[in-house]
Amino acid sequence: MDQDMTDSNNQMTGAEIVLRALKDNGVEHIFGYPGGAVLPIYDEIFQQDDIQHILVRHEQGAGHAAEGYARSTGKVGVMLVTSGPGATNAVTPLQDALMDSIPLVCLTGQVPTTLIGSDAFQECDTVGITRPCTKHNWLVKDVNDLAAVIHEAFRIAQAGRPGPVVVDIPKDVQFATGTYTPPGETPANSSYKPKLQGDLTAIQAAVELMAGARRPILYTGGGVINSGPEATRLLRELVELTDFPVTSTLMGLGAYPASGKNWLGMLGMHGSYEANMAMHDCDVMVCIGARFDDRITGRLNAFSPNSRKIHIDIDPSSINKNVRVDVPILGDVGRVLEDMVRLWRALPQKPEKSQTQDWHEGIARWRGRNSFAYKMSNDVIMPQYAIQRLYELSKGRDTYITTEVGQHQMWAAQFFGFEEPHHWMTSGGLGTMGYGLPAAIGVQVAHPDALVIDIAGDASIQMCIQEMSCAIQHNLPVKIFILNNQYMGMVRQWQQLLHGNRLSNSYTEAMPDFVKLAEAYGAIGMYCDDPRELDGKIEEMIAVKKPVIFDCRVANLANCFPMIPSGKAHNEMLLPDEATDDAVANAIDAKGRQLV
Repeated sequence: MDQDMTDSNNQMTGAEIVLRALKDNGVEHIFGYPGGAVLPIYDEIFQQDDIQHILVRHEQGAGHAAEGYARSTGKVGVMLVTSGPGATNAVTPLQDALMDSIPLVCLTGQVPTTLIGSDAFQECDTVGITRPCTKHNWLVKDVNDLAAVIHEAFRIAQAGRPGPVVVDIPKDVQFATGTYTPPGETPANSSYKPKLQGDLTAIQAAVELMAGARRPILYTGGGVINSGPEATRLLRELVELTDFPVTSTLMGLGAYPASGKNWLGMLGMHGSYEANMAMHDCDVMVCIGARFDDRITGRLNAFSPNSRKIHIDIDPSSINKNVRVDVPILGDVGRVLEDMVRLWRALPQKPEKSQTQDWHEGIARWRGRNSFAYKMSNDVIMPQYAIQRLYELSKGRDTYITTEVGQHQMWAAQFFGFEEPHHWMTSGGLGTMGYGLPAAIGVQVAHPDALVIDIAGDASIQMCIQEMSCAIQHNLPVKIFILNNQYMGMVRQWQQLLHGNRLSNSYTEAMPDFVKLAEAYGAIGMYCDDPRELDGKIEEMIAVKKPVIFDCRVANLANCFPMIPSGKAHNEMLLPDEATDDAVANAIDAKGRQLV
């Protein structure tokens, strides 16, 4: 009789199974947009209070919000969209999450199974379309498989190298009645078992190589953060033990504190001079949870030409893909670092400090070049200065930063110091304009009492500006800090430096009044174009308990330096005081804007 009652309790509709499975996988928030093919699920959402639904204004916004939520919490982000255009609008955030290793579960509606293949209204081949931009995807045709598939989706999204997955659910499956299987009773798919523990022989070889290094460097990435807080702690311990200098990719900022004495700053195309020169001249490089992306390596055949390379990564496809390494270590960053720290402590003889003294002195000289320097002005707000003031005035608060993509993103990475992981959300691999505002909404949902700021550009912010309506509806006091230079800044910079200053379609002819736009949404609009007023207005923005759009008018033609030009090596980077000749320094575009 008890068994009969249990079976009865586990009988439910497909839509009920979806909500139950989400709850059993610890989901508290989902980001979505309703449509005909998911109405049964939305009907169940209406009848429960355990999971809060955040209504976005575009499916792309749902995906980026789920990414921001996931990146700031370490949990899986969940999005829910309808069939056809709902699913295709989700492709951009899915690819973004795939490239940046963000765990995402995307639930999509589908036309009834009897109509699949008939070109029914709002039908598309969701599984086929999303196969290249997900870790895995499923089309569920039997309601009795639905619970197991959703549980497996959460496991795959989080396991190994995190990433997005899609579960496509036909409408008739949502209406059908079937058996719900709890997560603990669902066997894991035996075909996907990521290797977590690194090979001890390889780790021992890496430690011996590190111990003999005279010009070592630790090159860290988002994999350190994805591995969890223990990996971050162990990285910091390894730096303390070895006294190695440490740099990071864009996605890895915060794993090692920006105030740390061994910090070189971000490396890569717009990274610091000291980080890039150290990467070029090192004799032992330890790559931890990064993938040798082209924005990091520059010209491959000139990348760190005289170094022995160690690569720790949980994704076997990332090892030896772009750069051949001497010691590959496949495994979870946290577990490998634990063994590495233990073996370093067990070394019979620790390296003498004198062994790397010349290296540290050389790095100090590179740091003395002050590669992030810029010309200050009393008449116009320099974008770098705006970020510096935003950083200083938000210190001591629980601050989370998201960005759009472009010059403002690089300036944020250069001038905003991150002391802890999970406080920096940006689109790295895909470089998705429009990411920052919905990502900030996701972060604010996860951290309702935190200060969440989207550092934006005037072009990028307009990609997903409609999500201001979502922020207003759900009382999410996100702050949008726009570095408004009236250009697609990074496009304009490349056109100026590499295409003869032919500024083709990079100037925005019809810029909105952002203050009025904010007010139209019911938010607070602010404006500043005077460096002397900037501090007071930033403080006012921070104090406001409502969504804010802050239109910060900055120098129109300021360039983002340092910069490794396309096809160049790390030691060929352009610095602020070397990068411009007379023609560039005096560049005036068709609108008469003088370079500052």
